Amino acid sequence: MEQFLRSMRGTAEGLGEWAFYAFVLLVIVALVRIIPYRIFHKTHRVIAAIYLVLIFHTVVLYKFSAWATPLGLVMALLLAAGTVAAIMSLFGLIGASRKAEGRISRLHYYPSLRVLEGDVDIPQGWPGHKAGQFAFVSGEAANEAHPFTIASDWHPEEHKLTFITKELGDFTSTLRDRLAVGQRVTVEGPYGCFTFEDDRPAQIWVGGGIGMTPFIAAMRQIARAREQDPQKNWHKDVFLFYATGTWCDEAIGKIEALARSAGIRLHVHYDKRDGLLTGERIREKVPGWRDASIWFCGPVGFGKALRQDFARYGFDVRKRFHQELFEMR
Repeated sequence: MEQFLRSMRGTAEGLGEWAFYAFVLLVIVALVRIIPYRIFHKTHRVIAAIYLVLIFHTVVLYKFSAWATPLGLVMALLLAAGTVAAIMSLFGLIGASRKAEGRISRLHYYPSLRVLEGDVDIPQGWPGHKAGQFAFVSGEAANEAHPFTIASDWHPEEHKLTFITKELGDFTSTLRDRLAVGQRVTVEGPYGCFTFEDDRPAQIWVGGGIGMTPFIAAMRQIARAREQDPQKNWHKDVFLFYATGTWCDEAIGKIEALARSAGIRLHVHYDKRDGLLTGERIREKVPGWRDASIWFCGPVGFGKALRQDFARYGFDVRKRFHQELFEMR
């Protein structure tokens, strides 16, 4: 075996060098946002193949006598685990056990917001989810899976998921023209830890634009629970701040009705009318903010500004400022 590995040394060195260059190139593709998601998605899969080449490079060039040492055994286990993961990626097996088949049952477009809302009927296979989690969706409109926050709670008797997407990129901007009621889709999930679980007596929710999606799911869950048992206190004291730069009577009306059903104190902040939503304005509306937790979903810059603002006032942002990090690249 040692003699065979020595004979492959030149091949391993050459392949390893080119594999490294290719890996660096694909990392650049992943980091450069102007490259469309559909291209990034395909190149991302190629990294698994490159990784297998680098494993071959490592096995051949690793000192043969070192394989019997503790470090060599650890290296072998890591390479074996990496090989299994790479093969699963190449054959599309990652997340296979979390996939469920469904059909689009409803589509509704909000022109002023450039937002598309749709329902997916999933008769069987969906394990359920917590409000605030997300899923990958693929189907006839796109072979590659795209992540979307789930905007509904889950009840097996209804077996329906709601997704709300905004026209922000090359993919979402064309969804309205490519989707139709009745189309088959595959939903993979649920994923994510933005689930509103903590030990604080109150919560402050801040949704910026399309970042309202997880809060809509949470309100639907609370409203349904209150309807089933009106006498029970189903949730904490919640203050919801919705910051939007575009006004839509229909969408705002639905959010207001949902907030009333869930017993949540809603503050709609229209940028053109009210200016920017700041930490100071939130603190004015929430007297007990020091004891609350903050759950934020929206533009990254907005979240960073709020986090820094509350930190200056002694708020423990490390433990009690929760931000949905919804960026896949």
